[in-house]
Amino acid sequence: MGNDSAAWAALPARLRWLTAATVVAAAVRLAFGTTPAVSMHTFGWFAGLLLVSSVSATFKVRLPLTGGGSTMSLSYAVDFIALLLVGPDLACVAAALSTWSQTTFRVRRRNPPHQVLFSMAAVVLATAAAGKAFSWLGGASDALPLTYALAVAGAAGAYFAVTTSLVALAVAWSRAASPIRVWHSEFLWTAPGYIVGAAAAAAFVSALGHVSAIVLLLAVAVPALLTYRSYHVYFERLADEQRQVREVSDLHLATVEALAAAIDAKDNAFTQHVRRVERLAGRLALELGMSESEMRGVKTAALLHDIGKLAVPEYILSKPGPLTAEEFARVQAHPRVGAEIISNVPFPYPVVPLVRSHHERWDGSGYPDGLSGEQIPLGARIISVVDYYDALTCDRPYRRAVPEAVAMATLQDEAGRALDPRVVGAFIRMMPGLIAEGVPEAAPRQLLPSAVTGGSAHRSLPPPKAGEPRHVFDDIARAHRELHVLYEIAQSMGRSLGVSDTFTLVASRLGALVPYSACALFLKVDGASSVRCAEASGVDAALLRELVVPLGAGNVGWAVRERQPLLNGEAGLDFVIAESSGQSRLRAALVTPLVFNDECIGALAVYHVDLDAFKAEHQRFLERVGEQAAAVIYHSMLFERTREDSLSDLVTGLPNARFLKMHATTEIARARRSSRPLSLIVFDLDEFKGINDHYGHPTGDAALKSVAQLLAGALRPYDVCARYAGDEFVVVLADCDAAEADLKRRELQQVADRGPVDLGVARVPLRLSAGCATFPADGDDYQSLLARADHRMYQDKAVRRSGRPRHELSSSRGVPVAPGTSVPASASGISRDVA
Repeated sequence: MGNDSAAWAALPARLRWLTAATVVAAAVRLAFGTTPAVSMHTFGWFAGLLLVSSVSATFKVRLPLTGGGSTMSLSYAVDFIALLLVGPDLACVAAALSTWSQTTFRVRRRNPPHQVLFSMAAVVLATAAAGKAFSWLGGASDALPLTYALAVAGAAGAYFAVTTSLVALAVAWSRAASPIRVWHSEFLWTAPGYIVGAAAAAAFVSALGHVSAIVLLLAVAVPALLTYRSYHVYFERLADEQRQVREVSDLHLATVEALAAAIDAKDNAFTQHVRRVERLAGRLALELGMSESEMRGVKTAALLHDIGKLAVPEYILSKPGPLTAEEFARVQAHPRVGAEIISNVPFPYPVVPLVRSHHERWDGSGYPDGLSGEQIPLGARIISVVDYYDALTCDRPYRRAVPEAVAMATLQDEAGRALDPRVVGAFIRMMPGLIAEGVPEAAPRQLLPSAVTGGSAHRSLPPPKAGEPRHVFDDIARAHRELHVLYEIAQSMGRSLGVSDTFTLVASRLGALVPYSACALFLKVDGASSVRCAEASGVDAALLRELVVPLGAGNVGWAVRERQPLLNGEAGLDFVIAESSGQSRLRAALVTPLVFNDECIGALAVYHVDLDAFKAEHQRFLERVGEQAAAVIYHSMLFERTREDSLSDLVTGLPNARFLKMHATTEIARARRSSRPLSLIVFDLDEFKGINDHYGHPTGDAALKSVAQLLAGALRPYDVCARYAGDEFVVVLADCDAAEADLKRRELQQVADRGPVDLGVARVPLRLSAGCATFPADGDDYQSLLARADHRMYQDKAVRRSGRPRHELSSSRGVPVAPGTSVPASASGISRDVA
């Protein structure tokens, strides 16, 4: 009884109401419509017919066309005889008992009580309706033959209409289908059987006046049994044929599903997109009242709707950014190509038009044919809505998934433009129930790294469980991902990326197929026999960035020197050799050298917290990534060097005027936002022309380097000193007011004035003139501050020049020398003492 209660509770509410109402109506008809007193003759006929009806009800044939387990028995003709002989009241009782016999005995599985009661009630109401129709149409034993025949036909029609309508309504509501469609496809064809049964019953009753009832019963029973046997054999053979057709159809569908799943794994990286579209499209077709054949066509087309993408290049399907006009034209061709691929397959239901038209838009702006409105096949409109929804709620290379509420709102916005409003409305009504049932299985989202795995966000394929065979679609998806990752890395070669950006790209893409806890990039140190960690991410990244490993030592040093990959090396060895300051949690190392133009520039290493975490396939893929990454990283290193050279002064190594302008502009903007002061100091090397003229330009360059070292060494770590032009230097002092800047100016001038500097060929005094300007008092932008500081520098130069002792200017060319300094007497290099 517990199972019966559960089956009753599982019925839709409206079906429970229909069952209850039908049973109550039949009970009322039996209770208040039965004749209170009948003659013995009539009762004898009733008892005999009741026995025959109950026995004949067990001889039934199953109707294979209905798909609902319906049966047909000989009891209908006997019940109709009872209707004509003993009246509708007793006939209702006989019909109820014969139906109970039919649904209880010789059944393959026990029917729940509510189904038995509903069947009995439906037959009672149908018999009562037939009796009313027979009476209204003038049916009586003394009626004219034509009137009697019309009354019998009317009674049969009423019986057929009531019983099939009630059962069709119950079946349709149990399937969430259209009652009219169910009645038309599964019950209308049985109408001739009811007419023939009623005619046979009328002929039997008419013959009773001329032939003995026993003889007549035997005369009727033999042909009836033969007819039953013929129907039974026919329907059994029909059921076998249907089963074979179903098996072949299922085989075809399984083949289509396998092909679609393979395409899906290749195209969508194991998201089961077509499987979800198939399930949702089938349910939506059912919601819209499509027939069984039409639904199968929709589901098959949903599985194959993207088969035309076989003609679209992989790099277009995987492209994360916007498509060009030419690329989009290739994508637009896939519905037409898909329709052409399956055009020669003899599907028993429409599939090709649905595949061709699933990207048509309701407003006519779709492709490939520009159909609009009702011109688009309904099945294609269904697939379009479902495909649109699934594309919104799943991650794509060019966009992240959106929440369910946003997806539904987007569908509503597109209703009447891209999508059929009626189909969208049905889909939105249907989805809450399907989500509760878990029908649209969620696509795997991109998996975020845990505290153990570290690294960048990536989507990875979970390893098969113990004893679980690896699925072939995993291999297809993995191969596609390898191609996609390598394409993205190769694509980055055309971008102006630095080493850090390139590493971030490679590390994030690498995690798609190689599980790791940490990833690190090692580069050769210029002029040294070691490699240092240039970039790292994941677990213990800070410790990895400190590593400097000699060539040939540890995992990384060995891989770089030997130019060979290393699988599952002991990660702790690198930390021990590099004398790391901390204890790392990393256990296993997978290293591949980076070789470009026959030169090993470094290595790409991934680490894991578990021993033996990496497999041979991970090594193979890391090698392929290393082949691509080596070129990218090499060009990134060249790019960084070029950028550094463009912003550095070649003589002094200080930032140049271009960098000075960018830095000063940024600092002034920051000072303006925070209302903090900022100062610029302009320095000029006095008598620099005389140094070049007397000692040559190499000595002049040495003088500039000495000034650069003097200024840079006396500044705070976050201050900047740049060579502006010629013998001028500019210092940018953040968070420094005018008083502090003037103090720093005098301090640096005093350091320079302490004595001559050895420049190799002579000891030469370096004297600096300087001028300060402070933001915002002396200017509110870089140019105004620089001009004010430069003006004050020349004022300082004039004061220093006028106040300088004459004995310091001992050179006829104006080159300043200090007491005890040796200077050349001529170009021949002969020196003289000027003390």
